[in-house]
Amino acid sequence: MRLLPLALVCCLWLPACQREDPQATARAAAAQAATQEQAAAAMEQQFDAAVAAGNWRLAKGYGDVLQVDHPTSAAAARVKPQLADIQAKAEAQAQQDRLAVLWDYGDEAVGKEGHQLSAAIYSQEPVDTDGSGAHPVRLIFRDHPSWGRSAYLVLQAGDFDCYKGCKLQVTLDGKTVILPGTRPRTDEAIAMFIDDHKALWKLARTGKRLSIEFPTRQVGKRTASFEVGGLVPSKLPGWK
Repeated sequence: MRLLPLALVCCLWLPACQREDPQATARAAAAQAATQEQAAAAMEQQFDAAVAAGNWRLAKGYGDVLQVDHPTSAAAARVKPQLADIQAKAEAQAQQDRLAVLWDYGDEAVGKEGHQLSAAIYSQEPVDTDGSGAHPVRLIFRDHPSWGRSAYLVLQAGDFDCYKGCKLQVTLDGKTVILPGTRPRTDEAIAMFIDDHKALWKLARTGKRLSIEFPTRQVGKRTASFEVGGLVPSKLPGWK
């Protein structure tokens, strides 16, 4: 009999606890939505700043996070139509950055004469130039204070068959031209000059893939290909 009043109290109290204030619930939901919109708007500002700076990969990151974390926000709706274009630009930027690091730029003091500037790149794939196995081929553009400007290939093995001069097939993005080459009679390096360095420089700074077919003494003609699209011409001022 003593338990009956307590049970009645519990039965009366439980429904009261389960009843919620609709206005309080609405206010809480509105406050949460406002907080989400503020966070989304802040991320949209970061997205806009990245776009203005041309940092497409960063902009893509902000845009993607905005769609995942705040998909129903007004900011996400404003950004969404731009994402396809931003993604394409981000991919192009990543590709350009990859190509840029393929080049190595030098700036060396040469006595009291000044500085030797250079831009060098290794072949996309190693090349077997003497039958012993494949090795990288290097293409170098050089600006020396005494010797002037030049462009040449350097081998790690074998030798060029171009001591009396030779004609080189140079292909840029599918279009082929013939440029003269010469192997100097020196043992300092296994190098062959592309005599028309101006023409080669113009090709390198205007295209994406440059291939040079050259004669070797041991295994005949070989071709080295270079991904030249990341060249920064300003690194060799005065070259045109």
